[in-house]
Amino acid sequence: MARRGLLRLWLAGTCALVGGAVALTPAPALAEEPVTLASSGQITDKVDALGARRGEVTQALDTLDRDQKVQLYVVYVADFSGRGAQAWADDTAVKNGLGRRDMLMAVGTSARQYAVSVDPSFKLTDAQLDDVASVAIEPALRQNDWAGAAIGAANGYNAALSGKPVPPVQVQPGKADPGVGGGPSAWTCFLIAIVAAAIGVGLWLWLRSRKKKAPQATGGAPAPLADVPLPQLDAQASQLLIDTDDAVRTSEQELGFATAQFGEESTVRFAETLAAAKDHLNAAFRLRQKLDDDEPEDDPTRHAWLAEIITRCQEANQRLDAEAADFDRLRDLGKRAPEAIGELEGSAQVLTGRLEAARATLSGLAAKYPASASASVADNPRQAADRLAFANEQLTQAGRALGTGDGNRAAVMVRAAEEALGQTGQLVEAVERRVSELGQAESGLPALLAETDKDVAEGRAAVQAGHAQGDLTQVLAGAESVAAAVRAEMASGSFDPLDAVRRLEEADGALDASLADIRDLEARQQRARAALDQAALAARSRIAAAEDFINTNRGGVGSEARTRLAEARRQYDQAVAASSSDPIAALEAAQRADQLAASAQELAEGDVRGYQSPMGGGGGFGGGGGGGSSTGAMLGGILIGTLLGGGGGGGRGSSQGGGRRVTPGSFGGGATRGRRGAGGRF
Repeated sequence: MARRGLLRLWLAGTCALVGGAVALTPAPALAEEPVTLASSGQITDKVDALGARRGEVTQALDTLDRDQKVQLYVVYVADFSGRGAQAWADDTAVKNGLGRRDMLMAVGTSARQYAVSVDPSFKLTDAQLDDVASVAIEPALRQNDWAGAAIGAANGYNAALSGKPVPPVQVQPGKADPGVGGGPSAWTCFLIAIVAAAIGVGLWLWLRSRKKKAPQATGGAPAPLADVPLPQLDAQASQLLIDTDDAVRTSEQELGFATAQFGEESTVRFAETLAAAKDHLNAAFRLRQKLDDDEPEDDPTRHAWLAEIITRCQEANQRLDAEAADFDRLRDLGKRAPEAIGELEGSAQVLTGRLEAARATLSGLAAKYPASASASVADNPRQAADRLAFANEQLTQAGRALGTGDGNRAAVMVRAAEEALGQTGQLVEAVERRVSELGQAESGLPALLAETDKDVAEGRAAVQAGHAQGDLTQVLAGAESVAAAVRAEMASGSFDPLDAVRRLEEADGALDASLADIRDLEARQQRARAALDQAALAARSRIAAAEDFINTNRGGVGSEARTRLAEARRQYDQAVAASSSDPIAALEAAQRADQLAASAQELAEGDVRGYQSPMGGGGGFGGGGGGGSSTGAMLGGILIGTLLGGGGGGGRGSSQGGGRRVTPGSFGGGATRGRRGAGGRF
């Protein structure tokens, strides 16, 4: 009791001291860690920099959003907690899940620094970002026109995205350092020190007197996400799914290179880490699919599921990031660059031969089948040639870097060449695989037609016996029509076997559903077993095509297509697992997988059609000569960022080409993937 009384007395005295200090001391703006953006609107003003002009800024931001579908978030703080403005802005953007069409401008009014942060694939080039900064932002900041800087930025980006000259900002000079009301006196500083000591001792006494532990929070969203509005949480979850999927794909490819080089024993830890990250990512995709399906959820459920998606993705990224440094040490590309360049040059020669063979294969397919049969791989040779040219350019640049003793830069080029050659091989292999898939489908068609004929005969007998249910007569007519059309196409000598398989499966599936009530379980299982192989072939083919397309174009593919693909893979795995014990369920799962993969491909192709490379078709990655373009490398996710700064260790970044740092992907999560930006002191 005495201790409790003493504690009360101490706390009362401390409160009095705090009150006195507050009364005597002007309120300085506190240093800010990366912030959570305002829950409504695009303005976060911690220092009341905008004052009465907040409405003008909002109007300019809304105009940019309306004209360009780009959201510019502006943040005003006193300073950046001793960190660089660019790093602070990048971390804030990542923390808040800003997407590819979002921008963030952070201004430190006391620090006299600012930074703009955008996604690596944002549509404006670094030169355009710098142009807006010098013409429309910095002149306002230098004269303390805090609102004018945001208005100038919004108008400047709007013009640049429209291909117009950046308009100069109309400056209205304002108050310097709005976050500070005047410096404290020496006596006030002394008093603050006493208050801080009193609070510290009082808190120590309180903690010692406390016997119970704080209860653990259960249920609902994690505390940092609990108050985030649904639209913002949804956008953050979608962007994290994209970023995490990209990180996992890149890490998997890098792990393949390392395993080929050092063997499975040396890479088992990284394989386990990747598997754990994949588990979290797949769980996140499953939740996203449930949110996207036809069954609506209430807002609390949506909030909880979106929060779990975010935490799952964060956990996957953290696991990968924790192993990134050790992975780089294992590969040590900086030291083994000469050996790696030789190996990759040999791989490039082999792929050049395979690419020519793939072109010939496509010509053969065009002569035998209609265009639809090879449509999913028709553009593969062009893309493969683009990736191959990029790889050869990087190997040339790597050799030059070694000649100047720049091992770090050479390592970056080697890593980019590896990724490009990996995608070249994937694109060529898809053409080779297509030949096999079409052949298997064609050879399986006679049996599938016979099975359809058998089901039609059973259906006709049921109608004659008076056992017809529902629209069986109409379904029978449809199945007969499809079977007759497929036979006519086969007789013509030019048809798409996979398309024919899918049409027969769809028609026969409808017939099976109509006959289900008059068939016993064994008969239905037998029918499912007979159809399962061809249904699984069709699903595998579509999943592989969607996987190849998304992987080699992932720089332009959004979260919805990736979610459908993940669910297609899950449904196919279920089909395989149930094929022996429950062929009916397995057939249904295979058919769902096929449909989901088709949806994934369609969504991904739509995303890529709308994609615009921020590189503008410029020169090759790394500067220097060469006719290669980095556009394909950005679209393929090989290049994930271009930042200003010095070279990086371990082959993760390299200063080059007028100070640009180019960053190919590597094993790791979000912390290894960069953003772009502009800014500095004003």
